Amino acid sequence: MGYVVLHLDKSPDNEVPMTAHIARTKMPSNAIPELTYLNEELVEFPEGVADRTEAINHRLEHAGLTRKIGTNQVRVIRVMLTGTQEDMQCIVQEGRLKAWCADNLAWLRKTFGAENVVSAVLHMDEATPHIHAAVVPIVTRERRKVQKKKTDEPNKRKYRTKSAARPRLCADDVMSRVKLKEYQDTYAAAMSKYGLQRGIDGSKARHVTTQEFYRNAIARQQNLQDNIGELLRIEEEKRKAVEHVTKQEQTARAELHRTAAELNAVKGELKTKKLKNSAAEVGTTILDSIGSMIGTSKVKRQEQEIGVLRQEAAARDETIEILQTKIQTMQSEHSRELTTMQARHTTEKANLTNRHEKEISLLKAIISKATMWFPYFREMIRMESVCRTVGFDDEQTTTLIMGKLLEYSGELYSEEHNCKFAVERVTAQITPDPIDKRKLQLNIDKVPFKEWCRRKFEKLRDTFCQPIQRQQKCRGPKF
Repeated sequence: MGYVVLHLDKSPDNEVPMTAHIARTKMPSNAIPELTYLNEELVEFPEGVADRTEAINHRLEHAGLTRKIGTNQVRVIRVMLTGTQEDMQCIVQEGRLKAWCADNLAWLRKTFGAENVVSAVLHMDEATPHIHAAVVPIVTRERRKVQKKKTDEPNKRKYRTKSAARPRLCADDVMSRVKLKEYQDTYAAAMSKYGLQRGIDGSKARHVTTQEFYRNAIARQQNLQDNIGELLRIEEEKRKAVEHVTKQEQTARAELHRTAAELNAVKGELKTKKLKNSAAEVGTTILDSIGSMIGTSKVKRQEQEIGVLRQEAAARDETIEILQTKIQTMQSEHSRELTTMQARHTTEKANLTNRHEKEISLLKAIISKATMWFPYFREMIRMESVCRTVGFDDEQTTTLIMGKLLEYSGELYSEEHNCKFAVERVTAQITPDPIDKRKLQLNIDKVPFKEWCRRKFEKLRDTFCQPIQRQQKCRGPKF
């Protein structure tokens, strides 16, 4: 069971941009232009009123207001009525959309007054069917401030109050906290038979527009890409640091091997000398001293440095593993979000395809019925093409299609002769073909167009041929 969606908003002074949006004179990015013809104005405008903005001004001018409207006063309240997307699609598929619109219009008029509801437009060219209503906040009840002052002292001097039945413009009375809660309750009760219920009372949920949803999704994706780039940069720096430590370790090992080789060489030289007795002992003592000074302390120091470098390398490897794990986690989340968005896009595309197929079937049915009910329907379409080819404009073509007589001056084009004939005040009319009553034909001066063109062409050809014949006769005999 889905939820109702009822959104009320105080409007600024200029309603022209909103009227352009609702009337689709300015097409929004989330609308489908091919479905705009399904949109419908549910409230009939007064005579002489052309659009929603004029309807608002007409109501304000004829409401009987005695006070001048202030520049900061709210002149209209925008009301948006719909429901959960899946439930609204079910209402459309079950053929209950017309009844749903009628119940919405009845609720608006009962809640705000029939004369105050000046416009209500059904939009079918977006993902979810919805209604945009315009309510002029004209009230006749007593002011709220006056109601609170009725508990004043009885002996206090009072001034004559204005009539409570006099109409006045007051959006605060219509949009009070108590009234807004009451609207949600009564609207949910009116829509309950369509499987829609009221939302959670006191919920902190906030309406998010389509633009905000896609803007937030793009921002999240951008932040994810930035984080991945930063982690990759850190990983690259760690890798370079590890390579530097490895090179230092290799250099230290090379120095250690070189020092050990030098020590072995010194030992070999001392051993080759054949010293005797005390000289040999002295040589051994000197050898041990040299070994302790040259080899032992330096080797231990280098081994300690190698140990420190290995610890740093191990720490860096551990950091790199942690960063790689984070990158994998973020990539998984990113892939999951992309999959969700792609699935939503696929669903919307499938719904749009289904709507297009239904609309094509509906159009075919309409054309079939029109052809059956109006025998000349196909012929009228063909004659429209003929009139445009001959040279008539849209207004003249409309006059001819309606079977009216048209007086015309200008040029008429013949495809058969591939030329234009200049005419002055000829009469054109479309009539049934006398030979085949199922067809229509275009007549010029009560002559079928093809026959009229043939006569014109022969007359034009004769006009050009006569001077040539006269010229041949004047040349005389040849000797």
